[in-house]
Amino acid sequence: MTGTSEFLWYIPNDVKAGHRGDAETTDHNSLQTLTSHALALEDHGWTGALLGTGWGRPDTFTLATALAARTTTFEPLIAIRPGYWRPANFASAVATLDHLTGGRVRINIVSGQDNLAAYGDAEGDQAHRYARTREFMRLVRRLWREENVSFDGEHFAVAGSTVVPRITARGERLHPKLYFGGASEAAERVAATEADVQLFWGEPLDGVRERIERLKGLSKTLDRDLPPLEFGLRITTLVRDTTAQAWADAEAKVAAMAAGSGTNWNDHKRATAVGQQRLLDLHSQGDVLDDNLYTAPGKYGGGGAGTTWLVGSAEDVARSLRKYRDLGITQFVLSDTPYLPEIKRQGDQLLPLLRD
Repeated sequence: MTGTSEFLWYIPNDVKAGHRGDAETTDHNSLQTLTSHALALEDHGWTGALLGTGWGRPDTFTLATALAARTTTFEPLIAIRPGYWRPANFASAVATLDHLTGGRVRINIVSGQDNLAAYGDAEGDQAHRYARTREFMRLVRRLWREENVSFDGEHFAVAGSTVVPRITARGERLHPKLYFGGASEAAERVAATEADVQLFWGEPLDGVRERIERLKGLSKTLDRDLPPLEFGLRITTLVRDTTAQAWADAEAKVAAMAAGSGTNWNDHKRATAVGQQRLLDLHSQGDVLDDNLYTAPGKYGGGGAGTTWLVGSAEDVARSLRKYRDLGITQFVLSDTPYLPEIKRQGDQLLPLLRD
C-alpha cells in the first residue's frame, strides 16, 4: 500500500472482562495490562489504537493520557461525545495532551446515542444532535487555530477565548485529526463539511464505493472549506496461518456467540443507528460477501466493528484491504480477539503485506 496509509488497532476500554471474546482476566483493564497493549502496538508496527467511549466505560481521555505517558510513539485515537464535553474545555485538554506527547493525539467524534441523563446531557431529535456536533467540531477547530475566539451559536458560545498551549503545526498536520462516523443523511452532511476522516464500518466494497462518491459530492455541494475529506475503515480482521484455519476459527467463534446470545459483543445495541442497521441487514444477502467479508456475526449479537469480519490468511485479508485502499481508504482501524496476541500476530503477518 502507499505510504499515506495508516494502521491502527483497538484497545478495549471496558469495565467488564471478555469484550468481544477477549481473555477474561481480573486485571483486563488495569494500567499495566492496557499499557502492555500500547507497547505491543509500538513494537509490532502499528501507529496507535482507537479507545472507545460511552457512559459506563472508564473515561477515555484519562486512559489515553495514561497510555501516552507510558509510550513514545503510540497515538491514541480518543473517542469523545460533544455532550460530555464543552468545546473550549475539550480544545484545551486536547491541546495540552498534544503538546505533552509531541503531536500524538487523534480524536474520534461520536454522535451516537448514549445514557445522556446519567451525565446531565440532553439533546433533541437527530437533526438537533448532528447540528450540535457540527457546531462543536467547527468551534473546536477554530479554538485550535485562532486566538481570541468569540462565537455565539445555537448550541455553544465563547467570548475572547484563547486555548493554551497553542497547537503546534507539524508539516501538513495543523491540529489533531478529527475522525467521524455515521451513515445517516444528517451524519454525512457533518462529515462532508467538518470531519478530517470519515470512518466506515465493514460494508462490502460496493457500499463503501457508493458512500465515498456521495461524500465527495456533498463536500463540493456544501462548499467544504477544509482539506479534502479522508476515509477510514474500522473492521474486525480474523487472520490465521491458513485460510482453512481462519474460517474454522471464525465459525467456532460465531457458534460460541450464538450459544451465549452475543454476550459481551452487543455494545452497539443500545439504539440501532443507520450505519449499524446497514451492517445488520447484510447477512440477508449471504453469510459471505465479496471475497471474505463474513456477515454471520451480525446475526448473533455482533455490533459495530464486530458485525462483519474479514476472514482468511494474512494474504487473503491483505488482498481485501488493498481493494478498500483502491477505493480511497487511507486509515485502517483493525482488531480481533484476544486483543494482545492478535496485535502481535497481525502486526507481524498482516502489516508487512500492506506496506509493499
